[in-house]
Amino acid sequence: MKSDGLARSGFENTDFEYTEFEYTDDEGVVITAYEWAAEDPIGVVQISHGLGEHAKRYDVFARALVAAGFTVYADDHRGHGETGRRQHDGDLTKLGKLGPGGLAAAERAVLQLTSLVRDRHPGLPVLLFAHSWGSLMAQRILNQHPRTWEAVVLSGSAFRTFKHMESGPLNAKWAGDGATGYEWLSRDPQVAADFLADPLCFSADVLKLFGVADGLRLYGKPGHGLAADVPILIVSGAEDPLTRGEAGLRLLADAYRRRGVRDVTVKIYPEGRHELLNETNHDEVTAMLVTWMLDRAAGE
Repeated sequence: MKSDGLARSGFENTDFEYTEFEYTDDEGVVITAYEWAAEDPIGVVQISHGLGEHAKRYDVFARALVAAGFTVYADDHRGHGETGRRQHDGDLTKLGKLGPGGLAAAERAVLQLTSLVRDRHPGLPVLLFAHSWGSLMAQRILNQHPRTWEAVVLSGSAFRTFKHMESGPLNAKWAGDGATGYEWLSRDPQVAADFLADPLCFSADVLKLFGVADGLRLYGKPGHGLAADVPILIVSGAEDPLTRGEAGLRLLADAYRRRGVRDVTVKIYPEGRHELLNETNHDEVTAMLVTWMLDRAAGE
């Protein structure tokens, strides 16, 4: 699994600014996080970003959510973004290294942000938008803490088996003369250019960064004891190489249904690649996501 990122949408006319704050996790790592505040929020959306990127790349999507009435929170996961810059004393060559506690500690830091959000916004539903590596962590978290969020979006995700989740080069289909290595992210070539120009984005090899044990922990299936009434949306591009075809995502949905989850939706966009919020039809994708979240926040 290589690095990924999200940033762009067609809602550039929204002008909601984020504020930056920090919290310290159980191992003493200072986590950088961001809030996009709605004036009178109807709910909260927590964003969990992917491998090799950072939370501020979701700025435009967050603004679209604020315009719809949600307050939005996102953290730079351990080893990533400003968290990783501080964690590794400014050495950007070490980005991606999670530090003490590894994958489990990174997941606990995500949960810690959820707790902080609930303390700040008692009574409001908290929904999760999780992309790629963030969505793999979300699947693992749901197995242990099935009521962490009121609804969950798994974006650019995979059925976490050796057969259905690609662990090799994700840009293989687009390799060749002139390839940037990031064509797999989007049909829009500007996405690859922006990714390459961002000093906090990087090409990441899971086994090299996480080690074999944590790399293997990313594999698994939906467990027993899931919450029947927590809706799940699985959204992906049909050309996303991470999932090795949409059949795996439909198997993931079926696995959640077999575990008793009543509301499981799969939305596959033809010709879309890994980063749907950065795709050529990003307005359509964002509108669908906002509508789904509004419906679930209202209990529909």
